[in-house]
Amino acid sequence: MKIRVYYEDTDAGEIVYHTNYLKYCERARSEIFFSQDMLPTLGRESGFVVKNIQASFLSTATLGDILDVTTTILTLKHTSLTLLQEIWRDDRKLFSMKVVLVYINRGKPCRIPQKFKTLFTENHA
Repeated sequence: MKIRVYYEDTDAGEIVYHTNYLKYCERARSEIFFSQDMLPTLGRESGFVVKNIQASFLSTATLGDILDVTTTILTLKHTSLTLLQEIWRDDRKLFSMKVVLVYINRGKPCRIPQKFKTLFTENHA
């Protein structure tokens, strides 16, 4: 997914503020569903939540940059999945993160719906 860095994304030195890398990855995860005319939930009480994030800030992005966010599935289990998300500017990796997502219903972990498993395995393996 391509993302342009806007003024609102940066600090006074025109460098992307660190939390925005997480936002860019969240947008890319949402886009996996939106690109297939789906929502990442099956109602207000179910959906994916972040259980763990392991992030590495490798270089900086600046105002006006065009970034590419990539998403790769590392593991897909019954109730959780682990993704590797990376942010690139041209051929330079700026950010890398492993994120563990758990599917919940009414606040408790439950099986990931088959249509979501299929979405991940067919389109992003």
